[in-house]
Amino acid sequence: MYKRLLDNLNTAVLLFDSYLTLRYLNTAAEILLADSARQLLGISAKKLFKSSDAAFLSNLTHCRDAAEPLIDYALELHRANHSIFVNVSVTPLGSEENEIIVELFPIDNRLRISQEEQLFAQQNAARLMVRGLAHEIKNPLGGLRGAAQLLDLELPNAELKEYTQVIIAEADRLQDLVNRMLGPNELPNKQRLNIHEVLERVRWLVQAEMNHNVQIHCDYDPSLPELLGDKNQLIQAVLNIVRNAVQAIPEYGNVTLRTRICRHVTLERKRYKLAVRCEIIDDGVGIAPDMLNKIFYPMITGRAEGTGLGLSISQALISQHQGVIECSSEKGRTVFSITLPLLSL
Repeated sequence: MYKRLLDNLNTAVLLFDSYLTLRYLNTAAEILLADSARQLLGISAKKLFKSSDAAFLSNLTHCRDAAEPLIDYALELHRANHSIFVNVSVTPLGSEENEIIVELFPIDNRLRISQEEQLFAQQNAARLMVRGLAHEIKNPLGGLRGAAQLLDLELPNAELKEYTQVIIAEADRLQDLVNRMLGPNELPNKQRLNIHEVLERVRWLVQAEMNHNVQIHCDYDPSLPELLGDKNQLIQAVLNIVRNAVQAIPEYGNVTLRTRICRHVTLERKRYKLAVRCEIIDDGVGIAPDMLNKIFYPMITGRAEGTGLGLSISQALISQHQGVIECSSEKGRTVFSITLPLLSL
């Protein structure tokens, strides 16, 4: 009877035993944690949340041992693929089993939304600046190339023409770079597709061009429904990220392509009942903390040979699909998460 009551609460309720093993969670907790009871029951609190939540896990242990309740506010708890902002109430049951009840109250997403809006504003400002600069470069670049072509026609000496050909070739290279800086200029041609078609195509392309010291693994949810998307644009967006993941592995390593369903997701201040989350996970060197908030800016790269345009282009393409890209990184584990809404088909 009590389980039926708890399952109808909007508050997420979790029950842990004396070993801090999860023994029960209600429907609201499944939604908040974005996972099913079948997957979560029987795992430890330490496994349920990431090691970065050590203070919270320590408080759980203290509440169990001292049989003292605890209330905490505005905590950011980290799951494997997302973070949640909650107020927490921990109540020991006082039973011989030393069980504790944890209530998680989702707080308004204003903090996360504010951070996202600030990030989007910064990225849009950077993108507008780059686009303006690119347009200013295109005009004199076209004149330079045209003048070199005319000069090439007038020169009688074939050896001298080699210099004009170098100018023309370099002008073409710069023109290509400028076009890439401007980003995608076509609206997506959205059709029904399965996201695994995109990921498998990317896997095939990357495996064909990389060395065999990197293994690509797949962890797909076969039950994912179709979505509306431009297949070619999504392939390009994912391909840029997977290539970066492979290049982040110096010698031997692994890249994992993972898909899961997400429920009740807010993307750019709009709420969706269902969304698809694609994760590209690598065990490479990681991204420096001072670079993590800049990697989606145009012309920002941590590699000497990189152009800094791949992730910026990926973000623009995913944004055209009303989705978002997020990144978390530590040494040995970098995760790029692409979340795409499942719109009505």
